[in-house]
Amino acid sequence: MNKVFFSANEAIADIQDNATIMLGGFGLCGIPESCINALVKKGINGLTCISNNAGVDDFGLGLLLKTRQIRKMMSSYVGENAEFERQLLNGELEVDLIPQGTLATRIQMAGMGIPAFFTPAGYGTEIAEGKEIRVFNGKHYLMEEALYADFAIVKAWKGDRFGNLLFRKTTRNFSTSMAKAGRITIAEVEELVEPGELDPDMIHVPGIYVHRIFQASGYEKRIEKKTVQLSRPE
Repeated sequence: MNKVFFSANEAIADIQDNATIMLGGFGLCGIPESCINALVKKGINGLTCISNNAGVDDFGLGLLLKTRQIRKMMSSYVGENAEFERQLLNGELEVDLIPQGTLATRIQMAGMGIPAFFTPAGYGTEIAEGKEIRVFNGKHYLMEEALYADFAIVKAWKGDRFGNLLFRKTTRNFSTSMAKAGRITIAEVEELVEPGELDPDMIHVPGIYVHRIFQASGYEKRIEKKTVQLSRPE
């Protein structure tokens, strides 16, 4: 099976309106820039996007929000995006805010084939509305269902033609779990190598989970908030 595609446009060509998509990244770290840009260009609408955050106004998922292509966001942290806030407050965007640990676990459970689990996070809040509650050892827990997607899109540092992926440092974040939870997983990589060139002990996502892979370039790799310390005078 040939998993190698030539571009982001080719890799996402069959994503249609109303699809549910997982997108890796934490803040702006490790986001699939090329595929996001391709989705903007394709112009599909009604998307449900599952991501830890919603980008910023002019970058990342913020680009899809700006063009009104996202119908629903399922996220943990969205505080850096003014357009997200505007659409939410005006009733133009459906939002499911999920505690970050719960979001991560729901994605992990999908990859493991476990349909649901119980967590204490969110009990006694709006998050618990409509969910089954059980008591274990005197403590209340919510039942949360595993979170699947039609497509999972991730960005890795290196990958081979079989789809094995290697991430660099914190860029792996949600991506390693998302790659296992998509019915079709698309990986964009900075460097595409031949099978055997990656150390098997260093692979973070085995190729069995990856259906499409392509090499991209021109990454901006923006830093969401840069904090620097002024040097002390001598």
